[in-house]
Amino acid sequence: MDKLVIIGNGPLEGEVRISGAKNAALPSLAASILTADTLHLTNLPMVRDIHTMCSLLQEMGLNVVLGDEEVSLFGGSINSHIAPYQLVKTMRASILVLGPLLARLGEAQVSLPGGCAIGARPVDLHLSALEKMGAEIKLEHGYIDAKAKRLKGAEIFFEKVTVTGTENIMMAATLAEGTTVLLNAAREPEVEDLAILLNAMGARIEGAGTDRIVIHGVDELHGTHHSIIPDRIETGTYVCATAVTRGRVSITNTAPKYLGRFLEAMQRAGLPMELHENRIEVFPHDGLRPCDVETQPHPGFPTDMQAQFMATMTQAKGVSTITETIFENRFNHVPELNRMGAHIQINGNTAVTSGVTPLSGAQVMATDLRASASLVIAALIADQETTIDRIYHLDRGYYDLEGKLRNLGAKIRRIKNGDSAVREAVDALSGS
Repeated sequence: MDKLVIIGNGPLEGEVRISGAKNAALPSLAASILTADTLHLTNLPMVRDIHTMCSLLQEMGLNVVLGDEEVSLFGGSINSHIAPYQLVKTMRASILVLGPLLARLGEAQVSLPGGCAIGARPVDLHLSALEKMGAEIKLEHGYIDAKAKRLKGAEIFFEKVTVTGTENIMMAATLAEGTTVLLNAAREPEVEDLAILLNAMGARIEGAGTDRIVIHGVDELHGTHHSIIPDRIETGTYVCATAVTRGRVSITNTAPKYLGRFLEAMQRAGLPMELHENRIEVFPHDGLRPCDVETQPHPGFPTDMQAQFMATMTQAKGVSTITETIFENRFNHVPELNRMGAHIQINGNTAVTSGVTPLSGAQVMATDLRASASLVIAALIADQETTIDRIYHLDRGYYDLEGKLRNLGAKIRRIKNGDSAVREAVDALSGS
């Protein structure tokens, strides 16, 4: 199992290019099921979850040709409606094939998904919506078994805002008979990007980016070309990494408009920045101020930036409170940060962070994707080396993280399992 070894090494400096958004690419890949034509996607982030989804689509018979940050998918060759456990177990977003399979083939058999251990993310909102659209659904032997001759348009109110639920039902509704209205729909940029793709394929979708989305069903969709939007969470992660190291970094191929509440919080904390249409310039600061945030569905402060922001607030002078309202188990990184010297206390769904606290290198364990990133951020300013285990979580969502950080001056190296390899990596980094 791979690990990362990091030695704190002063300010990050230079330019970093942001990859496409994993959370926009995954539903776009699933949308290839909806057409018998070829779908061509560019600005694709080549992370583990993308490879997993492509393998899943190939398993169902689609012709998938991966290139350099791009993919062509031919849905005319699909020959299976089954998404098997061995592929679905590692990635919760695989549930996104359920709606397209049911809409295109009239049946779907999808294993209940896996993914990060950050709390219960039940798929019941997906299933109840599909049932309102006329699907017959059974849960047997760990699989969702769904059938419908043709889905019917319906008015669907989501009791809780769900991004993948909104995306799944929006895709299913494109080929349904009649009009579907989604109320309390997710407003995330990734949802809006999917709607842009689907409309380019011939769908009739209105209101994406608001909490009311209207989908007028059509008989068929066709192929198209589509460029995936930049990854706002990767962007925010590099903003935090630059802030804790008091660095100067130009973050390119990004879209600051997708990160409004997060960037506002960083500016309140005293981080100097210049925001451009597709670039963020981050400058050295004279000291960070504490800042309180509460995670909310978009356009609120993103839950996917909570852990990275918390690591950053360990370097703010004073007390910051971070309240998590989306997932109940998303403070798993706190014990690991405290092992590195942070002073963080948890009270229910609120974490209280006291700073400035000097951090020291330690052996720590990644518990989920964004928790992994918070440990990397902390390690960049820790005294002596930090070894981060279970970084397969990082590989699910960040493309070439160590390479990009190394280009900014960080001392970071990936190693295989084994104490001798860790020691060799530390010696090499210390001498570089």
